[in-house]
Amino acid sequence: MSQPLGLSTLPSHRQMLRAFLASDPGAEGIFYVAVKTTGVFCRPTCRARKPSAHNVEFFATASEAVHGGYRPCNRCRPMDVVRRPPELVERLREAVERNPTGRLTDKDLAAMNVEPSTARRQFKRYVGMTFHAYHRARRMGLALHDVRNGRSLIDIQLDRGFESGSAFREAFTKMFGVPPSKAKEHDCLLARQLETPLGPMLALANDQGLHVLDFIDRRGLERRILTLRARLTCAIAPGNNVHLDSIVTQLHQYFAGTRVTFDVPLVLTGSPWEQRVWRRLFTVPPGETVSYSHMAKDLGQPNARRAVGRANGMNYLAIVVPCHRVIRADGSLCGYGGGLWRKQWLLDHERRSRSPSS
Repeated sequence: MSQPLGLSTLPSHRQMLRAFLASDPGAEGIFYVAVKTTGVFCRPTCRARKPSAHNVEFFATASEAVHGGYRPCNRCRPMDVVRRPPELVERLREAVERNPTGRLTDKDLAAMNVEPSTARRQFKRYVGMTFHAYHRARRMGLALHDVRNGRSLIDIQLDRGFESGSAFREAFTKMFGVPPSKAKEHDCLLARQLETPLGPMLALANDQGLHVLDFIDRRGLERRILTLRARLTCAIAPGNNVHLDSIVTQLHQYFAGTRVTFDVPLVLTGSPWEQRVWRRLFTVPPGETVSYSHMAKDLGQPNARRAVGRANGMNYLAIVVPCHRVIRADGSLCGYGGGLWRKQWLLDHERRSRSPSS
């Protein structure tokens, strides 16, 4: 994947304070504000009484606010409702879809009354890459689709707005790691960002099923994706397919409390031992837990407690492969790539929601 998955830095303290005091909807998804005197953190659009400026601090994610010792506000509920993308991000994505093979320069953005630096910051915060990188990826993703469906390279070059065959080949190879003439031999993983009450997640899928579903702020996710790309000899591009649509729908049901299991086809990419551990996880009922040592015994390796833990740590299909249901023998939590606060939240949610799969 050519673009890093990390999120951008925060705006200045002064800019965030001004946006918070004005309840600016454009700040949604950019930062969270925490109030030192109450121990609560909020969305920037929260309508509660504004605190004094010296009593607030800002965080990039809800996770950081929780780790900073703050609890979510009961009024704006920053963790309980899937947030919509900022209006500016929606406008920019719509502009891309109207003309995915064109280019929107900073001058074009200014003509749309969009300040380019604001566009870059908001888009990267929400999507994980800059607006121009996203536009370029959509353009090349369509070119890849054309190649894999047998269109001639000259037609693709012209239709996708490249002035020369060499420019097209260079851009294609840089994006996907293979020249267009060899793209039919390689698979493609389609990438989509999903919004959840626990923060944004990244999903990767192809025609076989879902390969990755994990929280964007998980440490090591980008390295995992690069490893997966090399192992599968595949391209990765923004896009959508039936499996991505399915996981969006099923996650929405899961967080709404109407679903506790999933039936999206999964592609488990790991060692034989890791796959054995992951398949054992499917037998742990929602809302219940199992210890690492108990799993090791069930797998016929009673001394492999640590190996079970390492296999759990290599699971990049969060929630659907429920490694959050594994705990220590003494009942305490440990070892969750998405953060222990998410692990606790998921267990509590499943205990409340336990019901037949919808």
